[in-house]
Amino acid sequence: MEGMYEERLTVPRSWWLLSVALGLSLALILLRFSGVAALVGLVVGVAAGAAALSSYGSARIRVVQGSLVAGQARVPVSALGAVEVLNPKEAVAWRSVKADPRAFMLLRSYVPTALKVEVTDPADPTPYLYLSTRSPQKLADALAGAAGRGAERGAARER
Repeated sequence: MEGMYEERLTVPRSWWLLSVALGLSLALILLRFSGVAALVGLVVGVAAGAAALSSYGSARIRVVQGSLVAGQARVPVSALGAVEVLNPKEAVAWRSVKADPRAFMLLRSYVPTALKVEVTDPADPTPYLYLSTRSPQKLADALAGAAGRGAERGAARER
């Protein structure tokens, strides 16, 4: 279906080694007490690290039912304006020196590209949305498709 888009900003595979390292560190700390304590530390450390990584990588970006849903934000496509696809160099600039503190940022440093979407709703103080995405052009196309369908529905209602 045109305009539909869904992406999960999962962490890189190499980051999962961090949970193993956390488990091993905890096991080494608890080895001083007993082998059983070290084993429990290993299991708890790996599980806690995996849960933290899974939670951090569970952020989703979706375009559904005329809305852009990005993390905790849900914005009607009708309240969005210009869309700018950001290459890795531009993405770094917009999340650092060019960033507006009022902007909504769904930022994942391990995703090099992003999309900047202007918010045109006068009642919303947010100037733009900065969305880390692995497919910025596909997301821009989905937003354009959703905006086009919304305009078609509005024109059909007026008739």
